[in-house]
Amino acid sequence: MDDKAIEGVDVEISVVLGKAVMPIHQLLKMGRGAVIELDAGADDDAVVLANNKPIAYGEIIIVDDNIGISITDNVKNNTQEF
Repeated sequence: MDDKAIEGVDVEISVVLGKAVMPIHQLLKMGRGAVIELDAGADDDAVVLANNKPIAYGEIIIVDDNIGISITDNVKNNTQEF
């Protein structure tokens, strides 16, 4: 595939750490510093999304003052559902 053909294509990348379900009235009451408990543990992989579709799993890393993700597996190689 010619890399130049896709150079101008933008893809939105998101990383999901976990999920939570709560009533809207509880969400509206939350203020600065509120904590939302997620369904994932500290050792669980985050899910990497490209245009809202899961493409990979990874571990959160911190480098200096920046947060990143280290890819650990591709979605097609993993049977875990998002």
